[in-house]
Amino acid sequence: MKNKQQWIWLHQDYPKFHYNIHKLLPKVTQIAQNIGQVKALISLLDTDSQNTIKVDLYTNEIVSTSAIEGEKLSRESVRSSIRKKLDSPFDTVHDKSTDHTDALADILMDTLLNAAPLELERLHKWHIALLSHTPSNFNKVKLGEFRDYDDMQIVSGPIGKEKVHYVGLPHGRISEDIKSFIEYINNSKDDMYIKSAVAHLWFVTIHPYDDGNGRIARIISDYIVSQSFGLEYKYFSISTAIASDRKNYYEKLEMSQNLTDNPSLDCTSWIAWYLDRFNDSLQETLNSIDKVMSKTKFWDKVRHVTLNQRQIKVLSKLLEYNAGEFQGSLTTKKYVAITKTSLATAKRDMQELLKYGCLYQIEGTQGRNIKYDLLYE
Repeated sequence: MKNKQQWIWLHQDYPKFHYNIHKLLPKVTQIAQNIGQVKALISLLDTDSQNTIKVDLYTNEIVSTSAIEGEKLSRESVRSSIRKKLDSPFDTVHDKSTDHTDALADILMDTLLNAAPLELERLHKWHIALLSHTPSNFNKVKLGEFRDYDDMQIVSGPIGKEKVHYVGLPHGRISEDIKSFIEYINNSKDDMYIKSAVAHLWFVTIHPYDDGNGRIARIISDYIVSQSFGLEYKYFSISTAIASDRKNYYEKLEMSQNLTDNPSLDCTSWIAWYLDRFNDSLQETLNSIDKVMSKTKFWDKVRHVTLNQRQIKVLSKLLEYNAGEFQGSLTTKKYVAITKTSLATAKRDMQELLKYGCLYQIEGTQGRNIKYDLLYE
């Protein structure tokens, strides 16, 4: 396995990363506008609705950042851990959390609610919490300590045909570089969103730990932008957006970390990609808010109608999806499957829902192929 690459930490100016602010400003402006819109809409929601959005976002955040590294978490376990931390109405009888997901929820809450300057001890605590309940702990991974060797390689491919994607900073330079890194995070006047992207790239370039460097980098990025959001809790999940574009995530990092593709330490391309994912995450939040507001509006519209439990169950299920996304919309057959009732009862229930203005018949469908969807207005 030969290594012909030259890494950016060999550059004489490292770690003085460069970027073209003029190319990035439109993306930063869009983020600011989206955040403003999110904050305005969140303020219109009641506490329960806000908690619903937070639980969904934070569950996705933890599941996604682990999935990026190939670790599959139980969504139910993560959700239980998040709900406990948010003090939402929670039935401990149905608690599916584990020590591992509780620890991951602790890290997330620390990045959100602890605005204290970043310190080395805090980094190590995050690392311990991240990996102490995983199989990595049984593979002699040092927890809360930096590696003491140079040959930290990021590779892929079968044995004997491995491809080296990156080699981390020599361990003798880690301590000094981490000091500069923490100084940058705490005191740099860079735009917070750009700083979040630069810090992400810088940390994975150092690659100081045996394992978990990517996840810690995303935690650090979250910590930076959470402090600038302007609300007690954040309402976005960058890791979820990154996970949806995982291939480009690794490609952008790899191109930014070697001198062949990046001879001048210019990380504009990486930052631009990262800011786009940030905007994607905010757009997803806006979609979630719209969904919650639509549900509230719908139930308010039908509050005067007496519905049976079957009808409520079906309407609730439909409301979990945006209009038109219920895999072909609602049919009598699906109603029967959801409610476990007879065909005759299903038809009667659905006719009532049409009469009450809860459903409408989709144009162009009739007979056995008739389909329905929610009537929001």
